[in-house]
This record gives sequence, structure tokens and C-alpha cells, in this order.
Amino acid sequence: MASKLLLQKRLFRLLQLSPPFSSIHAAPFYSIKASEFLSLNKENVVLLRFSFIRHICSRSSNLVESQGPLPIDYSSLLEEGEFHRLADSTIHSLQEKLEDYGDSVEVDGFDIDYGNDVLTVKLGELGTYVVNKQTPNRQLWLSSPVSGPSRFDWDRDTKAWIYRRNKANLYKILEGELEQLCGKPVVLS
Repeated sequence: MASKLLLQKRLFRLLQLSPPFSSIHAAPFYSIKASEFLSLNKENVVLLRFSFIRHICSRSSNLVESQGPLPIDYSSLLEEGEFHRLADSTIHSLQEKLEDYGDSVEVDGFDIDYGNDVLTVKLGELGTYVVNKQTPNRQLWLSSPVSGPSRFDWDRDTKAWIYRRNKANLYKILEGELEQLCGKPVVLS
């Protein structure tokens, strides 16, 4: 009984938090009366959840500009060979400079690993950085324990990897964050 009540509460909360639907896309569960809602059994809840998820996944997104990834400008994409050359050069340069940096700072657990086009920089309890190539998008992706995930495109004008959302430079982000975490400046560019 307690699990049924918990399931009903979660479903009710989900329905309250979900955005309103247009009449064209109105889902069948929006017509449920309170008395029917309280008498739902597990099978009906599963069908209701499936209907809700199917509806949410099939409708157009109304994300605010800052919530989702920016659209890709396919006209500015690098040729695949050029992308690999630039990305590999960047990752290997980062690897070398970060290995030297690791020798100069006293951070327990500092370790660098490179394999399968993925550079992993472990800073022990301070967190882990991951830089990897995303060939279909011609991007470098960064996962940071400080700033979270970022996607960098090659900017032909500045000849740098730039995060289009805030125009930040990959090297500058890493330099600032590593200095903040490790207490010693580093020059990666």
C-alpha cells in the first residue's frame, strides 16, 4: 500500500510540474479525475507513464536558449582530416604540458592518461578533467570538475578552440581552473 501511495504521489507531482499541453497534443492522462487518480493500480500507472513519456519525447522542445546546446554551423565545420590534425595536436600538446605541470605541483593523485583519443587528467580529490574528440561535430569536448561540460569548436580567426556559448578559449579555461585548484599558474597555450 505504501509503494502505491508513493507511486501516486510521484505521478501527481510529475503531472503538476509538467508544462501545459495544447489541445491538439493533450494527453489522455490530463482528463483523469481525482477519484480515478487515487484508485490507479500499478498497470494503469505504467500505461500512464508510457503515454506521458511518449508525449514529452515527441513534442517540440521549448528550451530557453541558455539551456540547450547551440546549433551547429555546418558551413564552418572543418574537413575531417584537418579536424583530426588540429585536435590531435591540441590534445598531445595538453598532455605534454600537463605532465610537466603535474611534476611541479603537489597534488595527491595527480595522474594523466591518454588513450582512444581521450585525455584524462586526475587531480585526486580535486576532481577529474576529460578532453576528447567528437569527430561528427568536429569538436573537442571538455568535462571539468569546476565548470562542467563544454564543447569547443575550432575558430579559424583566432586559431583556437572556442566555446561558442560564452566565447571562452579551451586553454584559458584550463589554465584558470587548474591554477584555482592546484594553487600554481600554468601556461598551456
